[in-house]
Amino acid sequence: MLRLSRMTDYAVVALSALGGAEAVRTAPELAAETGLAEPTVAKVLKLLGQAGLVDGLRGARGGYRLARPLSAVTLAEVIVAIEGPIALTACVDGASGGCDTEATCPIRGRWDPVNDAIRNALSAVTIADLAPTSCAAAHRAALALA
Repeated sequence: MLRLSRMTDYAVVALSALGGAEAVRTAPELAAETGLAEPTVAKVLKLLGQAGLVDGLRGARGGYRLARPLSAVTLAEVIVAIEGPIALTACVDGASGGCDTEATCPIRGRWDPVNDAIRNALSAVTIADLAPTSCAAAHRAALALA
């Protein structure tokens, strides 16, 4: 089964919450809003910042904001930021070093069309497509029910 990690799911939640706000948001604010643990939110924001998906602002009024609108951030970008290259097998696009039998493998490179199809499908979905209309309201409602 192909499954994304919880961290990737949390990254989508954090981005959705950032997209629902105009202002710069801190990790503790996002943690309180989303119900995620503050250290987890901080780690996710750091990885998203390294990938250029959020901007981290230092200082007394610092925090995080989206680097671009959610409609311009693809699910593929988030997955790569959190988990690394998107591929079903270790032999990503015929790259070397991913497999012990690489030199003699009869299907080396043949996974490339499958990997490309998955990347293209994930690149066609934006975080705006996944985010509820009012992400902040949805998370508050979910926390109230818990």
